[in-house]
Amino acid sequence: MSCSKDDFSEQSIESKIVVEGWIEEGDYAQVLLSSSIPVTDVIDSTNVLNHVIRSAKITISDGQTSEVLRVKNDKNRVPPFVYYGTTLKGEAGKEYSLKIEYLNRVVEAVTTIPKTVELKSAEYVKKNVTDTTGYVFVKFDDPLEDKNYYQVATKIDTEEPIFVPAFYGNLDDKNFTSSNVSIQVNRGILLFPKTKFTPYFADGDLIYVKLRTQNKEALDFWNSWQNEIVNSKNPIYPSNTSLKSNIKGGIGIWAGYGQSTIIVKTPPKK
Repeated sequence: MSCSKDDFSEQSIESKIVVEGWIEEGDYAQVLLSSSIPVTDVIDSTNVLNHVIRSAKITISDGQTSEVLRVKNDKNRVPPFVYYGTTLKGEAGKEYSLKIEYLNRVVEAVTTIPKTVELKSAEYVKKNVTDTTGYVFVKFDDPLEDKNYYQVATKIDTEEPIFVPAFYGNLDDKNFTSSNVSIQVNRGILLFPKTKFTPYFADGDLIYVKLRTQNKEALDFWNSWQNEIVNSKNPIYPSNTSLKSNIKGGIGIWAGYGQSTIIVKTPPKK
């Protein structure tokens, strides 16, 4: 069987507001906003710019204090405009609401910030001494008294502008055999990379490794995002609701994260 563009005529008409927003413990909120790209359209950097939303009013609140986010141009991000906060800093255990007003639409979501779990160590390891590439191994203690979901993310200094979720780096503590957790971190995929993707790290990299605690809704979203990539689909600006979402009136994710970060230095590049 096969299909043509005509088979997707209805989906091409209808677009949704796509949200990727987060607030981490000890940091301010950030939100990326766009409209979904119809399934028949070409996905490239030019078309992405046509779907960026940069004139919305975004308000976040912890129930006592509210803040309207500002927007700035960041050419290293996709989409290249970031809504950001400057006064309301994330605190563990607090609930944060998100309200987006754009044209005649209102999009809303709610999240909480889980308690941070500290990284004990992060280490760059090669299989052979002569190798110029390797993987990162992290260790942390999973609190037995808490139900936790995690995400490991990495950022290579000067090469990646943001923390990128590690490949298979979304973790449910029900799968741990011990409270002393030790796992290999595979480098994640940054959309629209400038160079060919490889799942490992290399000599000369300065690697920031972050352990996030997250809610079940965020875990489900990132697992569905990863499934799209594994199945060779493009998860950004999806034309339907294939991704899990906690956004009312749109699609995407509004997530609160605990965070712990370690810097890993690798040997100089030869």
